Amino acid sequence: MVEKIDFTSQEYIELEAHYNAQNYHPLDVVLERGEGIWVWDVEGNKYLDFLSAYSAVNQGHSHPRILQAMVEQASKLPLTSRAFYNNRLPAFAQKLCTMSGYDKMLPMNSGAEAVETALKLARKWGYEVKGVPDNHAEIIAFTGNFAGRTISLISFSPSAKYKKHFGPLTPGFKLATYGDIASLEAQITEHTVALIIEPIQGEGGVIVPPEGYLKKVRDLCTEHNILMIADEIQTGLGRTGQLFASDWDDVRPDMITVGKALSGGFYPVSAVLADAPLMDLFRPGDHGSTFGGNPLGAAVATAALTVLEDENLIANAREMGAYLMGCLQRIESPHIKAVRGKGLLIGVELDEAAGGARRFCEALKGVGLLCKETHGTVIRFAPPLTITQADIDWAMARIEPILMMT
Repeated sequence: MVEKIDFTSQEYIELEAHYNAQNYHPLDVVLERGEGIWVWDVEGNKYLDFLSAYSAVNQGHSHPRILQAMVEQASKLPLTSRAFYNNRLPAFAQKLCTMSGYDKMLPMNSGAEAVETALKLARKWGYEVKGVPDNHAEIIAFTGNFAGRTISLISFSPSAKYKKHFGPLTPGFKLATYGDIASLEAQITEHTVALIIEPIQGEGGVIVPPEGYLKKVRDLCTEHNILMIADEIQTGLGRTGQLFASDWDDVRPDMITVGKALSGGFYPVSAVLADAPLMDLFRPGDHGSTFGGNPLGAAVATAALTVLEDENLIANAREMGAYLMGCLQRIESPHIKAVRGKGLLIGVELDEAAGGARRFCEALKGVGLLCKETHGTVIRFAPPLTITQADIDWAMARIEPILMMT
């Protein structure tokens, strides 16, 4: 019997529902290929990607330079494990550290792994440098946060849904109100070793903190000898029009987690950035990953970072983000409650009476534009950083009528 290879979209959806865990609720579109800002489904319909795989595809789909780096390295040596050195990791480490201004990086794979790595390092610093008694370290997170779905990361999630029936949870985390400096200060004790904060909360609804808030957070950390960890997995690497969203406030965290666009969407690559006195607390055996820092991922990430620089994508995100924001803010729709964001990370919050954001995302899919709702009432717009003004005009000709619909 010859197995069927080509299916309709509905057949693919049904096949996945039968064999795959149903832990996502995607829009009913089955994508087959992508190029730049465009993607095509299995029926050949063309869409403008306004989500960028949650900002993993900042450089655009199937960027030829990143693809070339991947193919060339895959044909030579994809994996060694860290039991041996490889000739691609050093150049990747140098590139990322030079761009970011940090002394060292530690490579991992997923964003969640990067955050877990940062939390481990913060705890070790708390015990070995700050002098917190063993097993008493506290780390502060914030309402509205999202860092991933491992047991430890959901342990400081404010979402009851993410925690239900997954306990017992990891102790040692506290929550402060995002954007409220007094709330943060009230949570600090002598056992506080770190806080972890998203400079802009993406999954939380593209929440931008008040002007000057991040600087006050940084000052509090310095005053109380607390490590500031910036989760820049979604906001970093040009998405907001700066290398890091923290740069908008001239804030230098003690640690930064990066991922997603670090590989241009080709391969899972993440990392933690820190200066040497902190990073050197990790000794052989303290932490690791079979795939973390593998030559294939390192080659891809080096190319992805080079593309960001050579094609001036960070500056383009700043310019095109301002243009897109202006276009969205001019829409006179009774559904729109707020438009907020920085660079090409923009959230359009809808009034409760609008009936939820998903129906608008489904309608936009119908006219050739892909985006996704978050937190029920927010549409997140985050196209690849390669987008042009003409592309945005094309998108706005479809977005505005949809946001006006009853």
